[in-house]
Amino acid sequence: MSDANITIVPDRVISEIELKRSTGERGTRKFIAYKGIVYDVTDCPKWRTEMHEFLHFPGQDLTSEIPDAPHQEEVFKHDCVKIVGRLAG
Repeated sequence: MSDANITIVPDRVISEIELKRSTGERGTRKFIAYKGIVYDVTDCPKWRTEMHEFLHFPGQDLTSEIPDAPHQEEVFKHDCVKIVGRLAG
């Protein structure tokens, strides 16, 4: 297996409350979760507005929504998407 396939997740644990508060409001970062991993999407062009593609809000676990999206997990590999930790629970 090459190093390109390894995902390093920081030890930080993000609570559900912290995730829900990370919406970009009042200077907070924009976090989303997917399959237990929390991502910072603040610097991604498609997350610059309050809603991504008129479908998703930051501060949510999007695990159940990705299967219906026009893209798949590859979006989490974009340079603007940063892994910040694991979702508690």
